[in-house]
Amino acid sequence: MGSAVTHAPATEGPTVSEPRHGPAKPPRPTGPKRQGRRENLAGYLFMSPWIAGFLLLTAGPMVASLYFAFTDYNLFDAPRWIGLDNFSEMFGDPRWRHSVRITLWYVVVGTPIKLIAALGVALLLAQKRRGQAFYRAAFYAPSLIGASVSVAIVWKAIFSDDAVVDRTQQFFGIDAGGWTGDPELIIYSLVALTVWQFGAPMVIFLAGLKQVPRELYEAADVDGAGKLRQFWNITLPTISPVLFFNVLLETIHSFQIFSSAYIVGGGAGGNACGPADGTMVYTCYLYVQGFENSRMGLASAMAWMLLVAVALVTAVLFWSQKRWVHYEEGGR
Repeated sequence: MGSAVTHAPATEGPTVSEPRHGPAKPPRPTGPKRQGRRENLAGYLFMSPWIAGFLLLTAGPMVASLYFAFTDYNLFDAPRWIGLDNFSEMFGDPRWRHSVRITLWYVVVGTPIKLIAALGVALLLAQKRRGQAFYRAAFYAPSLIGASVSVAIVWKAIFSDDAVVDRTQQFFGIDAGGWTGDPELIIYSLVALTVWQFGAPMVIFLAGLKQVPRELYEAADVDGAGKLRQFWNITLPTISPVLFFNVLLETIHSFQIFSSAYIVGGGAGGNACGPADGTMVYTCYLYVQGFENSRMGLASAMAWMLLVAVALVTAVLFWSQKRWVHYEEGGR
């Protein structure tokens, strides 16, 4: 008898061999997805200098100063943790409270006068006249050089005893003396300096005035509205977003004043912030505590209080804009 031959059952369809090293890898992205990744990589590559600068020069020092605010640190010895002692000492310091009052006075008085001057000159320059480009450049120039140390030194000399301002006062029979030597008048010289630098907000106001539709003024003329009424009911509401931007920007800058107050006040030494602390603005006292008294922990606490104060003022301004800022869409 012959032996029976058995055959394995035939499989339907072609056989697929299993991979030896696990499941197959997904295919590489092609087309728009791959192109998008390349563009993102290129973007991050170009942003890397800014990211590195932000981490090393901004975020890193901010985190370090927040830690120093709770320590006793004199720049030479290792910081020692003391909790909230710096803040307690700061709130109880009469010179700190004096610096807060001087700064608030400077912000409340100097900022509105500067913006009023900027808007007034912008209204004049918005009208077509000969030499308009020259006048715009001339009024804008102080904003470029006004914050320099050299201008602050010249400003101090102008308002010193027997200088230009003093002689002008004597010509009109006013015997007030130099402003930089008077604790009550020296702060007014700083206000005059900041008002002199109205060029930057003036340019922004000029850009906003160009966006006011002329048809509104023509309709107001037909209705018999005067110039003052047109300014109040047409110009101000239309440029209110620009006005809000300038108010916000100049308020923040006023809180940060330092170089002019330090130079006009007298510079390094016991008279660093003016006679009888006449120019003792917040940042000037912060500098004195941090670098002249070597109390960097206390100075860091003061810096963070300034940051919180500016943030609160900014929040209040953004909240208030709903009541007086008008946008093109008709919302407030």
